[in-house]
Amino acid sequence: QVQLVESGGGLVQAGGSLRLACAASGRTFGTYAMGWFRQAPGKEREFVAAISWSGRRTSYADSVKGRFTISRDNAENTVYLQMNTLKPEDTAVYYCAADPGSSYYPPKDKNEYNDWGQGTQVTVSS
Repeated sequence: QVQLVESGGGLVQAGGSLRLACAASGRTFGTYAMGWFRQAPGKEREFVAAISWSGRRTSYADSVKGRFTISRDNAENTVYLQMNTLKPEDTAVYYCAADPGSSYYPPKDKNEYNDWGQGTQVTVSS
């Protein structure tokens, strides 16, 4: 089990950028796949991006592909989400999550993730 704390959210104009960070506790962080999800008011929590334990494999939702980049620093127990060319429809609470499984590709299904952070609000104004 890991404890996760997100940071870096805020208010930004459309076309701007934000970098989210998720700091993890626990010595096993380097063995976990990590994911970012988001939830807008009245909507289901949806997959955004995921990264394998090694950082060599990543996956993205079609809606963010080419604009967002997920990365991780296992020495610092941190995973990042660089968000560029933000759109109003990116407005949501963003959550990071940890998957202790051993899938070759990091999962897109939120049910594969065991541990979640408290979320950080991202608001994109038009």
